[in-house]
Amino acid sequence: MANRPLQLTLNGQTVGPVDIPDDLPMIDYLHEYKNLTGSRLGCGQGICHACVVIVDNPDGTSEEVRTCITGAHYFEGKKVRTIEGHATRDEQGKVTELNPIQQRFVDEFAFQCSYCAPGFVNAATVLVEKLQRHPIVKSQLEKSSRIASAITSADAPDTCATTAPRAMC
Repeated sequence: MANRPLQLTLNGQTVGPVDIPDDLPMIDYLHEYKNLTGSRLGCGQGICHACVVIVDNPDGTSEEVRTCITGAHYFEGKKVRTIEGHATRDEQGKVTELNPIQQRFVDEFAFQCSYCAPGFVNAATVLVEKLQRHPIVKSQLEKSSRIASAITSADAPDTCATTAPRAMC
């Protein structure tokens, strides 16, 4: 298989161009080339969402993309956020503060075994960002089964989503 260059913005940093195989899945690029192992390979079919990253679009919207079924070259020129890009870190790279969504998951004991938690945090981040742009009434909120199933408190998704515009969870 042939190689071609990939350049993107990853967690706020320009990366590349670097030559990578045409058929390399993004999950493998993150793990093998960038040593970012927070996104997890679960089902390998895009169903479980453990591998989700966030793509920030030029229009200010964001979307979740499953990296196990998406080639790395799809991300050419895009702005990508991984789970490693959420928390605040010091100069040595040590986490000093979780972002509000990560903290809410911790506060609500929402992680279960934690294997798929990075994908859930990214999916919740996209949901909250959508609700910040287009708030909805709490009574009309449809719970996401992926997120809600990982949260032991039944009120956590509603609380997070309906308070997000003022507090980002």
